[in-house]
Amino acid sequence: MDNSYIDRRSFIKISGLMALGIASEVIIPHTSESVEPYKVSGTGLAMGTTVSMTLISASMEKAEEAMGLAYEEIDRLSGLMNRFDDGSPISRLNREGILKDAHPDIIEVISHAIKYYRLTGGAFDITIKPVIDLFKVKFSGVKYEFPSKEEIKEALSLLGSDKIEIKGRDISFTKPGMGISLDGIAKGYIVDCASKVLLSRGIENHLINAGGDIKAIGARGDGKLWTIAIQDPIKENNCLDVIQLSDAAVATSGNYENYFDREKMFHHIVNPKTGLSPIQNASASVIAPTAMEADALATSLLVMNLADGIRFIDSLPEREALVISRTNKVKRSSGWKSVIEM
Repeated sequence: MDNSYIDRRSFIKISGLMALGIASEVIIPHTSESVEPYKVSGTGLAMGTTVSMTLISASMEKAEEAMGLAYEEIDRLSGLMNRFDDGSPISRLNREGILKDAHPDIIEVISHAIKYYRLTGGAFDITIKPVIDLFKVKFSGVKYEFPSKEEIKEALSLLGSDKIEIKGRDISFTKPGMGISLDGIAKGYIVDCASKVLLSRGIENHLINAGGDIKAIGARGDGKLWTIAIQDPIKENNCLDVIQLSDAAVATSGNYENYFDREKMFHHIVNPKTGLSPIQNASASVIAPTAMEADALATSLLVMNLADGIRFIDSLPEREALVISRTNKVKRSSGWKSVIEM
């Protein structure tokens, strides 16, 4: 047999452990009669953030192969939805105003985005790109000037997910100059898809964390639920709360990263109604059945009034939220459950 030959299973395993920068960690059974499972952990870079996975499986080889496939899925979907890549379908849609024969994954994400736009009364809006682009231009280089009211008003006129048309597999904008950013929903969707890959390979207990978008399935190695710490956006390196999760997702959206200005007043999340960054809330975490929904709702809560946002979440079954204001006021939905265990 030619030693240079690598079959698909070996290639996937090597990709998961080496090419993606993954390091394995396992709990080795104490005896040959033990049924204690392996814990295989890995970390890689994708979607502009760190993506970590922890898999619990009776077979280390099975877990490693599944992890490699999950990272392949993340890379595939990231390529489809990256608006910064000129060759991606989303870039073509933004550039040309129409995308014919769109990939089913793109149609699904945009269709859900339109649903969340309606559900949140416009608080979640993927057509925010013209406003984001305006701030980037104004706060770049030597200019560094605040956009005028007229410029913001013109950018706001291009907003509204109800101006996106989906006909069959064709997606188009009803107004020239529109553009979309899937930053508030695509990462969650990709995490859900990676989780589905793991489930399809028989990994019924796993945790995926993609920069704060977390999907927890089953239980951890000791049989207990997955324990997750919620970051404090006000105090650096401080834990705001701890929750336990199983067969659900949690996502956190905050204003503590990606500022446009030196004063840290304008960041990557913008209120679609005003064209300005929300200043009342510092962070919002949402628990939902899917990471995609948790992602979208967390972004929405960041721009909503604190009390209104909590009431909104309380009106939705199987959804919970924790929101912290810029004055360090913490509000939790009625069903949010904290735990002491770290």
